[in-house]
Amino acid sequence: MTDTRYLVHGVFLVHGVFWDGPPAISAASDGGRPVLRLQHRSGGFSEMALDAGTRLGFRVADGVKHCLGHTRVFSAAERRHATCPDSAHAVRGSQCEPCQLADDTRLIHDFHRGGRVPAGLRDYLMQPHWLYVATFANGASKIGTASQPRKWNRLAEQGAVVARYVALAEDGRLVRVLEDLATSEVGLAQQVRGAAKAAALTDPLPAGELDLLNRRRAEEVRTLLAVTAVGGFAVVDEQWVRPAQAGALCAAASRHAYPHRMHGGSHGFTLRALCGSHGLAGLDGSELDFVVNLGLLKGRLVEPGEYSSEVPAVQEALF
Repeated sequence: MTDTRYLVHGVFLVHGVFWDGPPAISAASDGGRPVLRLQHRSGGFSEMALDAGTRLGFRVADGVKHCLGHTRVFSAAERRHATCPDSAHAVRGSQCEPCQLADDTRLIHDFHRGGRVPAGLRDYLMQPHWLYVATFANGASKIGTASQPRKWNRLAEQGAVVARYVALAEDGRLVRVLEDLATSEVGLAQQVRGAAKAAALTDPLPAGELDLLNRRRAEEVRTLLAVTAVGGFAVVDEQWVRPAQAGALCAAASRHAYPHRMHGGSHGFTLRALCGSHGLAGLDGSELDFVVNLGLLKGRLVEPGEYSSEVPAVQEALF
């Protein structure tokens, strides 16, 4: 078990849960390691490991969301994060308006429609990209894209339960054309809300059913791509390898939603598994399992420490 109180001290700005995957993922791999990325007041970062058995305790310092700054992209391999110069509150997503306008990555989604992008972002977008179909615990599926370096990590951070790659495109412009085509012709959404993912993990569908759903949707997309007039890509049939640490949370079992809101207060629990940014948490003094959405901490100021989440007064009411 990892005790986080010895790792970081002070008040930090949460940037979210990130999965650091090994260069080559195979069926024998444990599928990388998740961390909670924390920004210091100085602008530097610490990473708090979220391994199974980790004791995670923290206090949310205030009730507002803070701007996470912006990103400048200089090439396919080089980018730089800039902290918010005004330490402003977030007004949309996890950014203030000036940081949103300064963020190179905001231009990605219009690139394939003729939108102009800086040279560094163009270099990033012109590398090979993957098209995938991801399925979540309730059977909802989406179409999505990932750059070559983040082929595995992208799906791990989204909290997919099952996923398959359906195409490899020569660049990021083309892959988004294919993504839009799959949405318009097959009806696959391009986004599944975090709240829906968390709710689904309280009662996941059986693994075989989810795999069958994903296989069918992936085959629908491959069938579409096989007859499209668009060129510059190859149809592929490759299954994504889910992190081993997500297994216990994705297994078909009844569990409960975490009973406290994450916008304030003190929290403390033991992580038993993690899927994306959603944890299977055990509370002190309770035998129940809870699904906690750590993604809700993004943009919050937290102070790690020896805190515990209050156990619901009448646990039977959760059944």
